[in-house]
Amino acid sequence: MNCLVFVCAVAVVASLPVAAAHAGDEADPVFGIKTPAGYRDWKLISVAHEEGKLDDLRAVLGNDIAVDAYREGKERFPDGAIIARLAWAYTASEENNKVFGQRQSFVAGAPKEGVQFMVKDSQKYAATGGWGFAQFNDGKPADAAVITACFPCHAPAKAHDFVFTRYAP
Repeated sequence: MNCLVFVCAVAVVASLPVAAAHAGDEADPVFGIKTPAGYRDWKLISVAHEEGKLDDLRAVLGNDIAVDAYREGKERFPDGAIIARLAWAYTASEENNKVFGQRQSFVAGAPKEGVQFMVKDSQKYAATGGWGFAQFNDGKPADAAVITACFPCHAPAKAHDFVFTRYAP
């Protein structure tokens, strides 16, 4: 693992807010999904940097069902798979850059767009490719307009069961 990837991974884990570790009681207004208990302890699937208007660092976590599907290289996720996306501002680390002697280190800054979930239930969510979507901002569900925008965004990834993220072993 190169030094920059390690520094980014450590920064992502170190910046996780403690309060978000508890599952909420409120469900999202479209799919009825609640924040899954213990999701912060799920396994890491991948880390990504999104540029453009998103300009964030993100970690994608999965429950055991999702991680097993990724590891087995399944084309479709089984029911019960849940994928979580956490994102933070892509922020230069002046402290690290002083050590490196140049601008090269970026870390997770302030959280962005809450935590998002994809929940696989092929019957319950048949109209949206078998996936239910949710977003929670500071533990509260995002409004319906935010949630209904999820599936159209994921539609181009239909060949990969509507999931963008590939497994990074």
